[in-house]
Amino acid sequence: MSSPAGLTALLETQQTVMAAVGGEAHLGCLLTQTKDVLQVTWQKLLPEGEKNLATYNKYFGQRVNAAFQGNMEFEAAGLQNSSIAIRKVTEQDEGCYRCLFNTYPDGALTGTTCLKLYELHEPVLHVGESNSAKEALVSCSATGRPAPTVTLSVLPHNGHFANHSSVGVTNTNGTVTVTTTAVLSHLHDNSTQVGCAVRVLSAPQIEVLVMIPEVKQSSAAGSDEKPRSGNIGFNLTWIIVVLVVVSCVVIVVGIKITALLKQKHQNRLSQRELDMPQTTIGHTHKTKEEQDNEQIQLTPEKNLTSVNPKTSPSIARRLCFDQCQQYSDSE
Repeated sequence: MSSPAGLTALLETQQTVMAAVGGEAHLGCLLTQTKDVLQVTWQKLLPEGEKNLATYNKYFGQRVNAAFQGNMEFEAAGLQNSSIAIRKVTEQDEGCYRCLFNTYPDGALTGTTCLKLYELHEPVLHVGESNSAKEALVSCSATGRPAPTVTLSVLPHNGHFANHSSVGVTNTNGTVTVTTTAVLSHLHDNSTQVGCAVRVLSAPQIEVLVMIPEVKQSSAAGSDEKPRSGNIGFNLTWIIVVLVVVSCVVIVVGIKITALLKQKHQNRLSQRELDMPQTTIGHTHKTKEEQDNEQIQLTPEKNLTSVNPKTSPSIARRLCFDQCQQYSDSE
């Protein structure tokens, strides 16, 4: 059902509404003139015909089709101004919608608005080293549906991009990943910022900024060596300190071990002296003749035949003389 062109001009609505996948879509229609409206109906236009989504009238209030409850609701329920909101939109929600005002006596006044979905993820911006110290290699990737537009920028304007290239890859879920690379030249300091802005259709753009690190500059290369040498000297100092401490510990331990061994050796000598027999105490040196006399006195009186052959000649003569003398006295 369509309304005459003159009556259609009485309705204001957006021709196209953009919404992100998973987000919300807001559709609205407004009567520019006051009319006697009996009911407002929202429909979705399908190839096989119109499908009623929700209705509002002054007798029964607002009603939402059971298949869309929880996913769709009235934002403004009125007979002169009506709007609906679609939550968590999906690909099935994409298409054209109609707002229909049943008036008396003019009949139906209609307006049509189309919902278009987009998908856009935050871009990934990377700044890398180039062959020259005054250049930087910039790369930015963004994924969306339809294919996003990727734009590089530099702030402040103390450099410019060269050798632009852009490549698009279609993913299995229907999204497209676009990667743009360029060489940023004429860098003078570390205050340069690189920006990457991405956009899908007429949806709001997303932009990220990255500061170019000072380490990329040629002047920073020489300054980067000083901390390294300082770190090496610091490490060597600690190594020397550790070696000195270990050496002192080894020396102290060696001294203690030597003292213990010496004490143990002295203890062994003292114990050995205690264990030795005291037979040599008071011993004096005697001559050979004194020793023979002592042996004669200890030798019992015996016949000459009992003299031990091993007896020394002096002892044997003495024994013989004594025995002979005793024999003569007895006669």
